[in-house]
Amino acid sequence: MSSNLIVDMRDIQFVLFELLDIEKLGRFPAFAGLGRAECEESLRLAERISVDILYDANREADRAGVVYDPVTKEVRIPAGMKKALAAYYDAGFLRMADSHDEGGMGMPEAIAFSCNEIFTAASLSFFTYPILGHGNATLLRNFGTDEQRAFYMDNILAGRWGGTMCLTEPGAGSDVGALRTKATRLPDGSFRISGQKTFISSGDGDLYENIIHFVLARIEGDPAGTKGISLFIVPKYPVLPDGSFAPLNDVVCTGIEHKMGLHGSATCSMSFGENGGCIGHLLGKEREGMRMMFHMINEARLAVARQGLAVGSSAYLHALAYARERLQGSDPADASSKDQVPIIRHPDVRRMLLRMRSYVEGMRMLAYFTALAIDTARHATGSEAAEAGSLVDFLIPICKAGCTDTGVLVASEAVQAHGGYGFCADYPVEQLYRDVRITPIWEGTNGIQSLDLVMRKMLLDPGQRMYGLWRERVVRTMEESRSRVQPRYIALLERAVHALDEAVAAMKARYESRDLVQIYADATMLQQAFFMASLAWMHLWGLARVTQKLGADTDATISGAEDDAEKSFYYGRALASRFYLGAEFPLFFGKIESVLAGERAVVDSGPAFFSGA
Repeated sequence: MSSNLIVDMRDIQFVLFELLDIEKLGRFPAFAGLGRAECEESLRLAERISVDILYDANREADRAGVVYDPVTKEVRIPAGMKKALAAYYDAGFLRMADSHDEGGMGMPEAIAFSCNEIFTAASLSFFTYPILGHGNATLLRNFGTDEQRAFYMDNILAGRWGGTMCLTEPGAGSDVGALRTKATRLPDGSFRISGQKTFISSGDGDLYENIIHFVLARIEGDPAGTKGISLFIVPKYPVLPDGSFAPLNDVVCTGIEHKMGLHGSATCSMSFGENGGCIGHLLGKEREGMRMMFHMINEARLAVARQGLAVGSSAYLHALAYARERLQGSDPADASSKDQVPIIRHPDVRRMLLRMRSYVEGMRMLAYFTALAIDTARHATGSEAAEAGSLVDFLIPICKAGCTDTGVLVASEAVQAHGGYGFCADYPVEQLYRDVRITPIWEGTNGIQSLDLVMRKMLLDPGQRMYGLWRERVVRTMEESRSRVQPRYIALLERAVHALDEAVAAMKARYESRDLVQIYADATMLQQAFFMASLAWMHLWGLARVTQKLGADTDATISGAEDDAEKSFYYGRALASRFYLGAEFPLFFGKIESVLAGERAVVDSGPAFFSGA
């Protein structure tokens, strides 16, 4: 296998098996007999496919790009993507977390999540293809008729047919309720679909025999806004009863976006029914399109959080490899030497590397913890399942916004660590930066995530129950860490929890006085504070665990650590946690002060006061 510059497999093992103790899921009947060996075999296979096939395909796809022929209206995908997708489908990864009864591998969501981190770290463009098909299959499983499931699901899950989610329109982006795509009822119960969709990932291409579009549209006569939206199955080629295809369903790609990054992913503008011949079939009930879409919103947004984590992981490891090899300047710790040394010997470079590592490992712990909570919510019963589900709901906007903003930050820091070469196409970090920049935008912008957290998950949650559950878990970790972690780190998190109590109370008072614009103005800052506090929680937990493993004070240099791979891993992890808690996390308090200050410049501003354009 080629060198792995995308994920730290040892850290994935640590988080899954030593921190989260993933094997405890074996207490649920669905995972009876679950063992570490089986999980690690899946991880190793994901690593081999990603490193040996997908990594190079990603570089090729970035250079070649997706090609659109305006005459035939056909889209061609870079060839390397096809080989990688074939390996992915053949190994069964698309159905990894589906139950055995559904033809899947029956693995926990947390294991599937970790495998998909590896694939995404090798190529963010790649993962835009299979994930959408699986989303369609999930909706079919939950809301489709027996006939619809029989027609579509097996072919989608086998990788023969692709899928899309067609929500966005030229005049209806985040405001989905403003869509204009129309569905006209026909005598046989089907619908004639007409409208335009834009920014449709995997909207067309030559990867699949057929593409099954899931299209949000409004049935003629239904009310405006999101309450009047229905969801329709619109195949590129209608499927006949014998499984063969009818001619094109009046669905065409009218162009592809020329994007900053993600050059291997086909981002299409789609026309439905330009000639009056596009036929769709209702999925589920009329006017419940948005409800069905929200049924899978948590998993979709956590998948985008994974994208920020995965690209950040790859960016950090590329920066680390470069810093070990690049010679520049003499050793700052040895004034007598004039020999050039690798730049990793320079304190500011080590600061950047520790910053990147601490964020990547913090994101991994938080995202995996959330995936494990999804498993618990699905398979536990009673209060345990309810609490896990509430934690998932609370953490999703924190993960999505925090991990994607941080993925951009880490990729930018990796470019900086490369110096001028980071700005050149010779090194992969510039592509990583371009690719990851979409993640704070799609699947609900991070501003929307902030409003979701502050309004729906806190202020509209009776008694702030979800916040209380999060707080309870953080306090429990602090108490369990007291015998293993230096008091100064615990004290910082204690201060942070009290500061968040104050900030939440301030937001609640503003809500009660209907000062909504001020709440909206401060929502992003509070969301960012919650993300930083959540990473501090994870790092405190992780630091306690590695201190236990080392059996020594991680504030001191561990004897023999440089010559022992396991000791070196644990001590390096301790250093990253110490850096985050001691050097990065104090920035949290400035965000809280901003929220509490209640500065009203945003409230008092208006379009007339922004000059220059």
